[in-house]
Amino acid sequence: MWIKEILLVIIGLGSGFVVAAGVFALVSAIGVITRMAGVTHTGKYARLYEDAIMCGATIGNIVSVYKPALPIGSVGLALYGIFSGIYVGVLAVSLAESINATSIFTRRSRIKGGLGFIVTALALGKGVGSFIMFFMQWG
Repeated sequence: MWIKEILLVIIGLGSGFVVAAGVFALVSAIGVITRMAGVTHTGKYARLYEDAIMCGATIGNIVSVYKPALPIGSVGLALYGIFSGIYVGVLAVSLAESINATSIFTRRSRIKGGLGFIVTALALGKGVGSFIMFFMQWG
């Protein structure tokens, strides 16, 4: 009986390590950290960014799996949501930038200027939609 549990632990941990390595390889390949450090002129802190992402992912996995009672309240939940949204936004923009989707979109739609306003409007629309969905408890 113990053999079955030990085998499940080995398979589960191995699978988790493979998936985590794939996610971090994607983050590294599309250059999220180096791009963020370059844009903010904080290249000397790139290692700190990498450590923060690894710690955040580890803590997030622990909270997701074990579901401990965290006394963070509504303010903590709001901060978590904001930082998670920023991370997902940076990841999505980096991925779009790495495949040059923005330049292809502007060329095909013949947009000459105002791309910054379009991206900001899309981001604000997504944010407002998320807030409405959260507060109206849809989904």
